[in-house]
Amino acid sequence: MRLAAAALASASLFALAPGCPPALPERMADTGGGSQLITAQAARPSARTGTVTWWERRHGRWVRAGSAAARFGARGLTEGSSRRQGTNTTPTGLYDLPYAFGIKAAPDGTRTPYRRIHRDSWWCQDNGSRSYNRWTEPRPSDCRAPESEHLISYRAQYAHALVIGFNYDRPVRGRGAGIFLHVNGRGPTAGCVSVSASAMRQILTWADPGQAPHIAIGTAGGATAIARY
Repeated sequence: MRLAAAALASASLFALAPGCPPALPERMADTGGGSQLITAQAARPSARTGTVTWWERRHGRWVRAGSAAARFGARGLTEGSSRRQGTNTTPTGLYDLPYAFGIKAAPDGTRTPYRRIHRDSWWCQDNGSRSYNRWTEPRPSDCRAPESEHLISYRAQYAHALVIGFNYDRPVRGRGAGIFLHVNGRGPTAGCVSVSASAMRQILTWADPGQAPHIAIGTAGGATAIARY
């Protein structure tokens, strides 16, 4: 018993040692003001893979609640404020998570508002439409089908998903539309962040709107460093 207690005390001292780096959210400029945060980090802007980690604030400190391998845009990541539509890049920045959606029913325990996909569900990406960067059901006449996503066509990716609030509140035409956290497809995304199906379900059952969850997307360093957001 004495040896075990000594080992535990030693481990605790090590965890509190000044040399231990602070958790990633502790190093960020802003975490959105809530007590839940998702970070999606890549090693560099050109990377197409990285890590998604979900954190929660407990007793004044950020604690990791889960983590999973992630995929980003086919052309990597770019600064969200200057991103252009159609570049296959994932926008960096700090964003809210307006609601969840999916072809499948919400996992048990999901508290985030959840919308089911139907055959007439579309996400409008037509820059000339009044419904730009919005879910439409059915697709309005001013939103061209080739410029939009027929959501039910992405059965794997949109089994479950979260809307990322990039360019959402006051959409800027040409900046980009339909940026989500969703289930992995066959490879990199067109600009979204994706994780495995099991990780996506875990995130949906973990996220609590009452704790104002946000997502921060960025790189380990440089101009798009996640710590800047």
